[in-house]
Amino acid sequence: MMAVIDPYGWGRTALSDGIPPYSGEKRACLLIGRAALAALYDELCTYPAPGLVSLVDNGSHADMDASTFFRSLYALEWYFPKVASDGMRNARLGELKCLGIEAEASMLEATGNVNTHRGAIFTLGLLAWAAGRLFCTGRPLDGNGLGALVRDRWGREALMAPADGQSSHGRLVARRYGAPGAREEAAAGFPHVFKVGLPVLRRALFKGAGLNAAFVQTFFSLMAVVPDNNLLFRGGMEGLAYAREAAFSFLKDGGIFGDDWQERAGSVHRASSGAP
Repeated sequence: MMAVIDPYGWGRTALSDGIPPYSGEKRACLLIGRAALAALYDELCTYPAPGLVSLVDNGSHADMDASTFFRSLYALEWYFPKVASDGMRNARLGELKCLGIEAEASMLEATGNVNTHRGAIFTLGLLAWAAGRLFCTGRPLDGNGLGALVRDRWGREALMAPADGQSSHGRLVARRYGAPGAREEAAAGFPHVFKVGLPVLRRALFKGAGLNAAFVQTFFSLMAVVPDNNLLFRGGMEGLAYAREAAFSFLKDGGIFGDDWQERAGSVHRASSGAP
């Protein structure tokens, strides 16, 4: 397996450097924004993560690579602190939607019209809003609080909001397979994130796993249960069934704590990516 190397020198620690010595809400917005970018950076660095673009290869995507993702991250640097600030002033969903449309335009301009982070603009945008809201009201920024606030504040409104007329994979999959999408997950307070992903990540780190290994364990745990719309769009029910079965098999054999986990995870990744 190739080593995961950041060819741009934009290491994870750099995301917490260079913040001016602001205090209070301004600093909190910047820190929330950097946390969102760090999550997207960690996603790019995680390998093997079946089908996903990484610093090692393009996964199952022929139209994007790591450099595409870096351009997108830089283009979105302004967005998450702004959303956190809007959370502090309790902005309405319509205002957030306008910000999201602006962020998507920035992403597409930076990537040459390639969709790298449309889903993150929506999901991490809502979570950044919730983090800003929790901060300014003095409540802890934990998973339960973030998910509950998104559910209680935006759940019904997110589900009732009209589609913007632009075709998306999520809406096509919802019509074709009746599968829930990002709006349904947000309306429920991101249960897969906070009831599956976060506990798995914490357990892996507690047991001594390194960051990359812990992220791989988390990815496979989510892949085993989430009705991934992108997978459904690309591979239909057969593709989703294969991914879930492969994830269950990897976890059943011990996941990252089993023998030869890199090779087993890499084999699933190569099969998902169509690589030899």
